[in-house]
Amino acid sequence: MSRAVRVAFMRHGPTTWNAAKRLQGRADIDLAPRTVEFLKARRLPREFDGWRVLSSPLARCRRTAELLGLSAETDARLIEMDWGEFEGKSVAQLRNDIGEEFARNEARGLDFRPPGGESPRMVQARLAPLLGEIARDGRNTLCVAHRGVFRAVYALSRGWDMTGEPPDPLDLYAIHVFALDPEGNPGIEALNLALKRR
Repeated sequence: MSRAVRVAFMRHGPTTWNAAKRLQGRADIDLAPRTVEFLKARRLPREFDGWRVLSSPLARCRRTAELLGLSAETDARLIEMDWGEFEGKSVAQLRNDIGEEFARNEARGLDFRPPGGESPRMVQARLAPLLGEIARDGRNTLCVAHRGVFRAVYALSRGWDMTGEPPDPLDLYAIHVFALDPEGNPGIEALNLALKRR
């Protein structure tokens, strides 16, 4: 095993908006009732024992950590990508309503940006100082965050421009581990680690 500092990312459990395929962004939507029951019966794999835990300030992440029995510090840099004017809508609705304009925006990959919102590249820029701090701090850290946050870190680690499908199959509700170099640049260590039954 290398001595690199590790950072892991896991997404919050599903919400009612996830089930309806609505873009949540900064909307503070709580977990769906069935998610609460699912998480109460789960735990992290033992290899994460003793890791520091950080959480997005949004309720769906803080509650996910709590239900897994984790004591998490909140960090505002882990908040979801700002979906601006697209928040609350579904991708299908946006493709229907603004068609070609939405397709052109999607084709920009890392520079896709909703009106009044953030691009994935902007999310990467706000996460970079946090990753650097974790690397310098030296403690392995689990971040309970969001799809947009994880994908931004994954894209950084893979050099993926976020056009087309990701280079690896990704379970967005699993845990993904990255090794950090001394400057905080992530490299993939393990993907798709599942939660365990209690």
